[in-house]
Amino acid sequence: MRIEVVVVKECPNEQLAVDRLWQALEADGLDNVDVVTRVVTNQTEAERIGFTGSPTVLIDGEDLFAEAGRTQGMACRLYRTPEGLDGAPSIGQLHQALATAFHHEP
Repeated sequence: MRIEVVVVKECPNEQLAVDRLWQALEADGLDNVDVVTRVVTNQTEAERIGFTGSPTVLIDGEDLFAEAGRTQGMACRLYRTPEGLDGAPSIGQLHQALATAFHHEP
C-alpha cells in the first residue's frame, strides 16, 4: 500500500495535511505505513495522475477525497470539514477515509 501527499511547490497546507495524516494513521495503529510527499510540477503531470489540487492524499493512486466534476490542475485545494473550509481534511475525515481504504471499522 502506497500513501502519497501530492502537492504543488511551496504549498502552504502541505505540512498541515502531512501532520493530520500521521495523526490519523497513528490513531488507527497504522504508523508503520510509508507516507511519501510528491510535488507535481506541471499541468500535464496533474492531468495524468488526476490531481485536483494541493494537497491531495492518495492511497495506491486513489484520491481519498475525490469529488465528481473537479477540474485537474495546479491549484490549491480546499476541503469541507466539520469546522468549515480548510486547507486539509480534518483528522476525523482522514480517519474515516483510511478506515474505508484499509477496509476496517473506524
